Amino acid sequence: MIHQYFISAIGTDSGKTFISAILVEALHANYWKPIQAGLPRDTDGVKKLVSNTESHFLKERFCLTAPMSPHAAAKIDNINISLSDFELPNKTKDKNLIVEGAGGLFVPINEAKNGKADYIIDLIEKLELPLILVCNLYLGSINHSILSLEAIKNRNIKLKGIIFNGESNLASEQIIENYVIHQLGSKVLLRVKQEQEITKELVKKYASKIVF
Repeated sequence: MIHQYFISAIGTDSGKTFISAILVEALHANYWKPIQAGLPRDTDGVKKLVSNTESHFLKERFCLTAPMSPHAAAKIDNINISLSDFELPNKTKDKNLIVEGAGGLFVPINEAKNGKADYIIDLIEKLELPLILVCNLYLGSINHSILSLEAIKNRNIKLKGIIFNGESNLASEQIIENYVIHQLGSKVLLRVKQEQEITKELVKKYASKIVF
């Protein structure tokens, strides 16, 4: 069975790159970041955390200089981004693949034209990949998680599952998990603690725990 997933989150700085490294290690998957905004490159970060020798790290479709929303970074670089610019790389057709998005679901990838911009959630639909959503835990994360999950449900995007990231809060996790199970027919794939230092060994430990 081929495993190919798009990784997004309920917000920015959610730990998507750490989680992507765990998934790449667990699946010995290839990794692709379609839009990189700012340095250091997330591709380099994932590569440093992965121990297996089977994974390949594919070139970004856009590598923007400014560390900000893709639509704003692209404007600075005088680049126009549209959904038609994106296709899954040919090398990935028969390989496990992790595709990491930028920010959360409604981060814009271009400026609005005729009142409508394209967002990361539109890119997920364009690539037709099942989604893994990172739900980091903080005050307000229930609201942000449910809003993201509601958008996924309304778009009929296939949710493979969610990954909790951060200091455990069982009351919050239970609310979010119940929504995932009963509204989207999915599950929690992994719980990642608030880690002080991220290493290859830590990535391997979590990779051995994930349940697909």
